[in-house]
Amino acid sequence: MTQKEISITYREYGNISELGPEDRLLAEAAIEATDRSYSPYSKFRVGAAVRLSGGKIVCGSNQENIAYPSGLCAERTAMFYAGAAFPDTCMEAIAIAAVQNGELCSTPASPCGACRQVMAEYQTKTKKAMRIILVGAAKILVFDKVDDLLPFIFDSLK
Repeated sequence: MTQKEISITYREYGNISELGPEDRLLAEAAIEATDRSYSPYSKFRVGAAVRLSGGKIVCGSNQENIAYPSGLCAERTAMFYAGAAFPDTCMEAIAIAAVQNGELCSTPASPCGACRQVMAEYQTKTKKAMRIILVGAAKILVFDKVDDLLPFIFDSLK
């Protein structure tokens, strides 16, 4: 037996104004996308914004359904829209923000496993790292690639 260790690197910012201009714009778009969330059951409004190569930003928000689990997370809504509308365009970065009780959550919301795997698929498809920006009111976390959130990406069917 060999014991191994995984290490990740990420950056933590104190607020949105500390981000560079491109990341700040993306984070603001994710926060704005929370307004378009359909979340009458959880009241947990999530927005995601994807920056495509070339700078275009597409957004998504969580969409719930009374027939749980028929809804869809904000991250997948944004990525699937980007993949359908711009199939040959690389997704460079995604920002995710969550609002509860009318306020941006102080701690960033982390994507679920299914969303992480979809991020991994698009990153693998384009062979270019996708940055992830998790936006909270008290801190913002920035990861340089999906592997930092999902180190053992499922890719066995290649």
